[in-house]
Amino acid sequence: MLEADTAQALIHDIALLDSMGIRLVLVHGARPQIDAEMKSRNLTPRFHKGLRVTDGATLECVKRAMGVTRIEIEAMLSQGLPNTPLAGGFLRVTGGNFISAKPVGIVDGVDYQYTGAVRHVIAEEIRADLAQENVVLITPIAASPSGEIFNLAWEDAAEAVAVAIQADKLIYLCDAAGLMDKKGLLIDALTVDEAEALLAKKVKQGEVAGRVLPGAMRACRAGVGRVHFLDRDRDGAMLMEFFTRDGVGTVLTAAALAQLRDATAEDVGAVLALIAPLEADGTLVKRGRERVEMEITRFSILEHDGIAVGCAALYPFSGEKAAELACLAVMPEYRRAGYGDQLRRHIEAKARKLKLKRLFVLTTRTAHWFTERGFAEEGIDSLPKQRRDLYNFQRKSKVLVKPL
Repeated sequence: MLEADTAQALIHDIALLDSMGIRLVLVHGARPQIDAEMKSRNLTPRFHKGLRVTDGATLECVKRAMGVTRIEIEAMLSQGLPNTPLAGGFLRVTGGNFISAKPVGIVDGVDYQYTGAVRHVIAEEIRADLAQENVVLITPIAASPSGEIFNLAWEDAAEAVAVAIQADKLIYLCDAAGLMDKKGLLIDALTVDEAEALLAKKVKQGEVAGRVLPGAMRACRAGVGRVHFLDRDRDGAMLMEFFTRDGVGTVLTAAALAQLRDATAEDVGAVLALIAPLEADGTLVKRGRERVEMEITRFSILEHDGIAVGCAALYPFSGEKAAELACLAVMPEYRRAGYGDQLRRHIEAKARKLKLKRLFVLTTRTAHWFTERGFAEEGIDSLPKQRRDLYNFQRKSKVLVKPL
């Protein structure tokens, strides 16, 4: 981080988050600094399965590099330069022996010597520092109960601390924009199960993202709210990820961000807001609040990250084994995410559960979308009699029917 051109911008973002009352624990690494220190002493770094093998000479390099790196980060967090987000502000940075270590030991015949793993995190002390509005800075080097010093992998330390304090968010600053699919495209969001499938397929990731993904999955399963993978070189990445609707990286969650559920009386306002633009342009028939309130139990809501972004309604005509799919609406910025299809499939499943045989929709502008999904155009006579009597001949809506 310290060698990147964007280091200063990142520190400014941290200061801004702190000023907003967001409690922060920072876990830093020092791999480039350790390698540079070893090079100056004519030592060759050794790694096994991505983890540094730390002998006695390497440990001396680790201690020096970690100490210098921590001091430099503290200095950057302590500055109060004019014309910067830190002007006039003060970040109180604390740290301590919050982590105890144990040796990794011998793996695959390789003795890791002074490379350690996290034995225990004193979570209550970290929480106490956070309660005093301190920024807690964790250096991934720790002692065992016997007093031996061990070099820890920063990603393991970050995972252990996040789990111990039950963090709302665990953020990894990576060497890529986030996690990638098999086509090399950025994945906006995925669940732990989806991440597991990604690992099983051995989809290539950036060096850092690939290394931290297993730990990120463990953290999610252990109660950490969300794990974010962000580009460490992108200016303002954390701010854009947290304070824009779509974010800029990849978010990993235990359950899917998009959730489908039945609407309740509390959702009337959300439904009205979703259908209003489509009513205004004539795509949907205008409904008043009173009607939506009366029919709210017919609606299903699709939430993304706790926000209602889509809705649809099912009106069954049980006597004729048919049902109408109505008021299918998705916020414009989410229409490419496949949420319309999720709602359609959900409504189809509800209709099948009611043992209905046909699902129909009346539309003036989206006939092609429904046709591509198995609906076929039919005449008005195909409508159930009760619905046919209410047909609006001025709108001249097309009738599309799909057998279930």
